[in-house]
Amino acid sequence: MSPLFGNEALWVVALKALLVFVFLVLYTLFNIWFERRVVAKMQHRIGPNVHGPFGLLQSLADGVKLGLKEEIFVKSADKLVYFVAPILAVVPAFLAWAVIPFGPEVTIPFTDTVTPLQLTDMPVAILYVLAVTSIGVYGIVLAGWSSGSTYSLLGGMRSSAQMISYEVSMGLSIAAVFMYAGSMSTSEIVSGQHSTWYFIPLFPSLVIYVISMVGETNRAPFDLPEAEGELVGGFHTEYSSFKFAMFFLAEYINMVTVSALATTMFLGGWRAPFGIATFWEGANTGYWPVLWFFLKTLTFIFFFVWLRGTLPRMRYDQFMSLGWKILIPVSLAWLVAVAFIRKLRSEDMMDAQLLSYVAIVAGLLLVASFFLPSKKEPEPEPEVEFDAFAGGYPVPPMPEKVTK
Repeated sequence: MSPLFGNEALWVVALKALLVFVFLVLYTLFNIWFERRVVAKMQHRIGPNVHGPFGLLQSLADGVKLGLKEEIFVKSADKLVYFVAPILAVVPAFLAWAVIPFGPEVTIPFTDTVTPLQLTDMPVAILYVLAVTSIGVYGIVLAGWSSGSTYSLLGGMRSSAQMISYEVSMGLSIAAVFMYAGSMSTSEIVSGQHSTWYFIPLFPSLVIYVISMVGETNRAPFDLPEAEGELVGGFHTEYSSFKFAMFFLAEYINMVTVSALATTMFLGGWRAPFGIATFWEGANTGYWPVLWFFLKTLTFIFFFVWLRGTLPRMRYDQFMSLGWKILIPVSLAWLVAVAFIRKLRSEDMMDAQLLSYVAIVAGLLLVASFFLPSKKEPEPEPEVEFDAFAGGYPVPPMPEKVTK
């Protein structure tokens, strides 16, 4: 961890915080355009292509439109909580980026100030990210409760159950990473991947984390809290204009947050992809690592979009069964295996190559487990036609026994 953290000038910290905020807002606008263009290609449509080059300004136009739309005030809503809920949803999404490293130490242009491309770091940075991102669900739950709508309340309750279910498996997959790295500091986890990225020895953790991050962000096919076919719009049914835009912003920033965390823990963080650093010595110096970091997070964003354009929404019981019956038990078993392997490595009884083979095989078995046939349900008993005179007296049929 750099000794500069906590010892920088106030203007440097303020400048980096402003740049992180601007980066997230612009990245959100880009991701909205990117998602619409990718889904359009998958469905043989054109997508946004009018406003700006390649339609890049369409997201900005939509954002301005949302801000200028008429506000709807629900009479039956709890006014204070109704207004505070969108803020609780969007603020934690920004706070998580305080410990995400964008690159190494650089010199600020036009000055002699050296600073790491990271707002700050701490010995428990990973736990900090898990803590602040879990607060965002309060905004969703309170939005559903305070709206005074049954559909909104059901969406908020679904989101709370979803967060509890998939936060556990996500935390267990992350625990395997800092157990292997020996640190919870994000900058030290990135520096520990200078030779081998952690997705190779910890491939099962990557698979579990990727599935959990989709459920954590309420994205399709796990978008049960806002299922329009069942709940109209879910927790944000009664929201409009700028308050709805804040929920929209929180969802897309959370997508980037979990993608950046996956990049930091499994894909080497801001380090250049394999092969580039071998023939280009400056690939991991200066501001070039910001480009590698952006491309890696964009890979996960494409995965989000690909899932949305490919898979249908799951049933709620299937979704909860996946979390509690598969992901959590597998995460616990893998965490115990990582602890055992770390003990063997500390005793020089297992080398890194053998560990990589074991991790890849375990990851393939994990993926294959999702395709195992489920238990066959017992065949229903044949229905017997109701006879009103069976007991000697005419008895009207019960409502559930009426034949159509």
